[in-house]
Amino acid sequence: MARFYTDEDVPYGVVEALRQLGHDVLTCEEAGRGNRGIDDAAVLADAARMGRIMVTRNRDDFEQLHNRGQFHCGLVLCFFDPDTDRQAHIIVSQVEGQPQGAPWLVKVHRGTPPGAPRGGIPH
Repeated sequence: MARFYTDEDVPYGVVEALRQLGHDVLTCEEAGRGNRGIDDAAVLADAARMGRIMVTRNRDDFEQLHNRGQFHCGLVLCFFDPDTDRQAHIIVSQVEGQPQGAPWLVKVHRGTPPGAPRGGIPH
């Protein structure tokens, strides 16, 4: 079971699907951090402090934080996909086997089949 922290731009259907797959998911809104204009670096730090994998569609900004060396416990950058169940399955397949608590990054593209080779980028 993975522990995820979803940014406010992640569709709730993805959150629900990840939960149905047995994962622990906390949304920014549930953490009291949604719709408050909180800086991306602070959001990523929140996820790291809680030992959670960050899931976001804000790919450019979070990838820059990763490339600058901001610590995190895994970062999933998602592209738009209207099929939230498929996207949840892809997310799970991409994070399986990633080192826990390490700052890795994967990109989840629309239509990437679950089980495809991981796009992990070590820090």
